[in-house]
Amino acid sequence: MQNLAAELGVPLSELYTTALTTYLAGHGGVTETLNRLYATEPSELDPVLVSVQAALLTGEPW
Repeated sequence: MQNLAAELGVPLSELYTTALTTYLAGHGGVTETLNRLYATEPSELDPVLVSVQAALLTGEPW
């Protein structure tokens, strides 16, 4: 990244800021999409799956 910043003639922090801003602009709308989905679909977990997951984790060292 330092080489690219030098090549472009910009500070490394500016390169990171630009890269992150560009990335987020291309991936925006995730929250809005999920909000639309969960406005019409339930977001609760299946109780059977919750029980199975809990059983599998019992005794696991954390």
